[in-house]
Amino acid sequence: MANYIQIEFQSISAEESDLLLAELTILGFEGFEEGEGSLKAFIPSADFDEGALKDLAAKNSVSFSQTIIEETNWNAVWESNFEPVVVDDIVNGAPWVGLRADFHPPVPGVAHEIIITPKMSFGTGHHATTYMMIQQMQGIDFTHKTVFDFGTGTGVLAILAEKMGADRVIAVDYDDWSIDNARENGQRNNCTRIELEKGDTAERGMLFDIILANINKNVILDNMEVLASGLTTNGSLVLSGLLVEDEADILATAGKYLLKPCKRTELNKWISLRFSH
Repeated sequence: MANYIQIEFQSISAEESDLLLAELTILGFEGFEEGEGSLKAFIPSADFDEGALKDLAAKNSVSFSQTIIEETNWNAVWESNFEPVVVDDIVNGAPWVGLRADFHPPVPGVAHEIIITPKMSFGTGHHATTYMMIQQMQGIDFTHKTVFDFGTGTGVLAILAEKMGADRVIAVDYDDWSIDNARENGQRNNCTRIELEKGDTAERGMLFDIILANINKNVILDNMEVLASGLTTNGSLVLSGLLVEDEADILATAGKYLLKPCKRTELNKWISLRFSH
């Protein structure tokens, strides 16, 4: 099995951690652990560009340590740090979605419970972007809808879409590890209407009632025309993986394709934007 490189940043602020995470994603890092004043990032050894990482660290005035971690040891790494996440109802503040690992006890009182094993995939609900995507989904009717989850990661948003009543969910990711992980998580949650596909573009040759894209600014901008053309009339497009400073570019590009902004959320300098067609 392939080894992974673990990069750890210490003595950083929450804002620095968020910025680093966004930039590391662009460099191909696939897994992250955020701690109090620290950030760990993981990337397959074959994909690691030490020069690019040093340039990133110098630009952000941070230092890092580097270690090799065997793929087979990843479960122990995330299991020791992974805690359940509860996303509250946006109206009354009651627990709405609970995300936990299979070794955690059930989360009491939630409308939807999702059991995940994140491994190297992004999307546990801990990060602000996933949390906001889940919040945004609460305001959308998924009943009998066709859904596209672009950049599915752990599959958590696709799983929630099915639990909320979607008839068909197409979930896409460019990474084999994420596809395998999303498949495992779908099976663990007894999902039967999620279709997993490997790909690095949003082009699917069909229309969707709801499109979810929690990726990053560059990928979203590159695919905005396809995302807009793939949305049904009155459909919903939900975006995140975006920093506050990305908002102007996203709004300008979305406007070119007649996408109308209808809801914005912000958390820890990250944003989520919802559009209608």
